[in-house]
Amino acid sequence: MSDVALLVIDVQDSFRHRPFWTDADLPRFAERLQALIDGAVARGIPVVQVFHLAETGPFSLESGHVRTLDPVVIAPAAVFHKRRHSALVDTGLAGWLTQHGIRRLIVSGIRTEQCCETTTRHASDSGWQVDFVTEATLTFAMTHPDGRRFEADDIKARTELVLTDRFARIATVDQALAGRALPAAA
Repeated sequence: MSDVALLVIDVQDSFRHRPFWTDADLPRFAERLQALIDGAVARGIPVVQVFHLAETGPFSLESGHVRTLDPVVIAPAAVFHKRRHSALVDTGLAGWLTQHGIRRLIVSGIRTEQCCETTTRHASDSGWQVDFVTEATLTFAMTHPDGRRFEADDIKARTELVLTDRFARIATVDQALAGRALPAAA
């Protein structure tokens, strides 16, 4: 049994129904995420899918959009629903990970700087080692209140900066699947 789990966070159709959605980075993201999912399955690493829920709108169960984002194909070992940014808050995920002897998490999903980063910080602070696979995360451009626009790549670079050697090892798909030793937390 693997002591590693792959978290696929918020990779759901709900995002297509938000005003900031763009398909621009979707092909590369979907290709890298699928390689990560397929590689995890081939190595016996359980794949855990997490969906974000809200009472109304495209993140509500009633919307019909809380389903895996096309073209990603996944057959998860477990599925959890969250209502907070961290996948570890009030979802049962932490208990599942502990029960299954998981010591290291591979984090992927949507949005890089929000639920993926928050879950990474929470997991690290809770004692899990974390590989953050930026190339298997997706985010969107944002405009600062002062008018500066930050492109998706800018946001990803900032997330890597604040997570590196503090909360996670930034890893490629291949590095995360290879399970190379993680650096000690600072």
